[in-house]
Amino acid sequence: MKKTLIALIVVIIILLGGYFFMRGSSSPVEVSQNDEEIATTTQPQGDGTMEDDTSDTSREDDDVTGLGSSVEGRQILAHHYGDGDTEVLFVGGLHGGYSWNTALVAYELMDHLEENPEVIPENVKVTVIPVANPDGLQETVGTTDRFSKSDVPSSLEARVPGRFNANGVDLNRNFDCEWRSDAVWQDRTVDGGDAPFSEPEAQAIRNYVTSANPDAVVVWYSAAGGVFASNCRGGVLSETTEIMNVYANASGYSAHDDFDFYEITGDMVNWLAKNDIPGISVLISSHEEVEWEKNRKGIEALLNYYAN
Repeated sequence: MKKTLIALIVVIIILLGGYFFMRGSSSPVEVSQNDEEIATTTQPQGDGTMEDDTSDTSREDDDVTGLGSSVEGRQILAHHYGDGDTEVLFVGGLHGGYSWNTALVAYELMDHLEENPEVIPENVKVTVIPVANPDGLQETVGTTDRFSKSDVPSSLEARVPGRFNANGVDLNRNFDCEWRSDAVWQDRTVDGGDAPFSEPEAQAIRNYVTSANPDAVVVWYSAAGGVFASNCRGGVLSETTEIMNVYANASGYSAHDDFDFYEITGDMVNWLAKNDIPGISVLISSHEEVEWEKNRKGIEALLNYYAN
């Protein structure tokens, strides 16, 4: 009986010792402040995904500004060169894939400025919007990035749908200068939109121009082989006449005070005139060539005109 009692006491002592040993080993471990921050920032959100603060796809830095998006969500970008206070803006691709060469001449300008930054006077900043109608360019050549002439359909008529944005609106009839919904292009009636600036592409250009207030604007079109002054039926600005002649004389294009081939409403360059911004339309001679050398001479003459 005595031996049984002793054995029972030993078992109890062993059990009690094991219990206190296990309890001590499970005491809380101190968590550092950094560990708490990591634990907090990696917690799943309500939808079960990690928090992502990069959802804003707009682009803006010192060299490139995202102006907005097209109807189908493609970005419209402005590229900047030089640091001067006098800004000269160049716009291509307003008529998308129909005037594909106006986008390529803008890309040629970008290459030229990157390779030859010395052509930009110290007091001048050059901004280039190479593709103002990205959906229209996509429709024709299958991309909004760099492309080559071989990507362009050989039939001019096959390119016509690319003139318009994804809503079927002619963007160069969507600006606020004598705007009309039933606009005209050559002998066709085209859609000018539901109202001035009803289209996101026109809004993007308007917003940039009104905020940046450039000193001069050049917009490329095709095809007529000339430089045309802007005018919203209020007369041509004297500086517009000067830069028209500067560009025309250097490039070899003819100069014209007005575009009078047919009635134009809602025109971008004429809207610039309405807002007292000197602007010219440069119409490449055909729908088949870029005419970079002619335009290079005109561009460099214009930049020198604005040099101190």
